[in-house]
Amino acid sequence: MDERRSRPVPAPLRTMHLSLIAVWLGTALVSAIEHRGLSVKVLADAGIHDARWQTFLVWSGLLADLVVGLALWLQPGRKSYLAALLLMAAMTVLATVLQPTLWLHPLGPLLKNLPIAAMLLHLMSAHIPKESA
Repeated sequence: MDERRSRPVPAPLRTMHLSLIAVWLGTALVSAIEHRGLSVKVLADAGIHDARWQTFLVWSGLLADLVVGLALWLQPGRKSYLAALLLMAAMTVLATVLQPTLWLHPLGPLLKNLPIAAMLLHLMSAHIPKESA
């Protein structure tokens, strides 16, 4: 039996794991609620005015966040953490290209991704088995 599966998950790792689930599922929920409001404004500010593109991008991001959030919840482990890290990196690069001023926003919509990446990398190295999460 794998030794990691037999020992309990430390509370700080469990807290990090659960907070990341909340980030991805919460982002999906907020994107659904704001799919015609703030999400469209952010895209319009980035120069994307075509309603079809706006809808496609908002719902694509929403579905990606939902899939990653569910993967983190239902299948915790290195693959899920890596998927979250890659999605976050891709969305950060895309946001940087479309609206680089988000790095200077006082609430840090892109800057917050740095500690999230650190948590994901830490959890990947700690690897929380499904049975313990």
